[in-house]
Amino acid sequence: MNRQTWLGIVALAAVSAGTARVAAHHSFAAEFDANRPLTVTGTVVRLEWTNPHARLVIESVENGKPFIWDFELGPPNGLMRNGWNRNSLKQGQKVTVSGFHSKTQPHIANARTVKLADGRQVFAGSSFDTGSN
Repeated sequence: MNRQTWLGIVALAAVSAGTARVAAHHSFAAEFDANRPLTVTGTVVRLEWTNPHARLVIESVENGKPFIWDFELGPPNGLMRNGWNRNSLKQGQKVTVSGFHSKTQPHIANARTVKLADGRQVFAGSSFDTGSN
């Protein structure tokens, strides 16, 4: 294989990898409905500190029935800049989450703020607030 062919393959692989990564990430408007805000109070099941978005899973009670809610947060790096860390929320801790419903899933949402039982409110790094609608 000559040098020119080898460089072409490397360039194609680099472009392909970048394209796949961009296509995998979504904008707020692609998955969540800004016209359907919600507020849910419940207890923390877990905080998943993962890329590209952290996730907060809480259990709430609606009409006497327990429901598990899965909230998308901002990326861990952005949450850390807002004072969060992977231990900011503990299992069983009571929280109130405000955000926006998923367009397709009944108990999945994008979190905008998380209010703690002591009244402190923390920004959840919502993609709604970044203007990537």
